[in-house]
This record gives sequence, structure tokens and C-alpha cells, in this order.
Amino acid sequence: MWLISGGAFQGKLDYALRIFGVEENLVVDGMTCSMDELLKTRLVNHFHLWIDRMLKEKQDVKDLVEQILRANPHIVILVDELGCGIVPIEPYDRNYREVTGRICCQLASSAQEVHRVICGIGTVIKHA
Repeated sequence: MWLISGGAFQGKLDYALRIFGVEENLVVDGMTCSMDELLKTRLVNHFHLWIDRMLKEKQDVKDLVEQILRANPHIVILVDELGCGIVPIEPYDRNYREVTGRICCQLASSAQEVHRVICGIGTVIKHA
């Protein structure tokens, strides 16, 4: 599994398509994809929005990382960094930010590589 993180609109998708040779029509979007699509796709964009959907639907995300790694060990996951800004006022938003950060830590720990993209330029921050 590969994790690519960075701020919103920093070129993560273009970077991932180029680096991993995935065709754009094969990418699923965390805002709309099903669990089945997530567990079968080569590349998921907006994974943070997948987590948001699960939390809003009151689904348990505790075993999400293990489930992904077991079913789809070759997935490339793109996620926006959420923890570098102002702490949200709303309790739900604070929880969402924390849960997403913790899931990303789990993903990074298990990833073969972790990339950070800023202004379309990627840096490998972990190489196993």
C-alpha cells in the first residue's frame, strides 16, 4: 500500500497518476465510492471524505485499515492533510480531524511508501 498526503489542491492526483501509471478512469473517489470499490480499486482519491462519510453514517472505522490492507494491499491512497490548520470549533469536525489523522498514522505505519505533495512536487517521506 502507498499513501500520498498533502494539502487540498496541491496536485496529489496528477502526481499519483504519473508516478503509479494509473489511468484516471480507474480512480475512485472517497466522496462517492462504495466499500466494494474501495477494496478493489488501484487508487482512491479523497480518502478523508470516505472517513467523513463513514463517521456521519455512524459506521465503525476501528478496523478500516486492517480491512483495506487485507483485501487490497496494492492500493494507492490519496488523503488531504487536515491537522495543520486551525482546530475546528464544532465537536464533530474536531473528532473527524482526529480520527482521520489517527487512521493516516496507521496507514503510514503499514505503507511501503509515504509521499507528501506540495505544489505538485512529491517527496518520499517513508520508503520501506
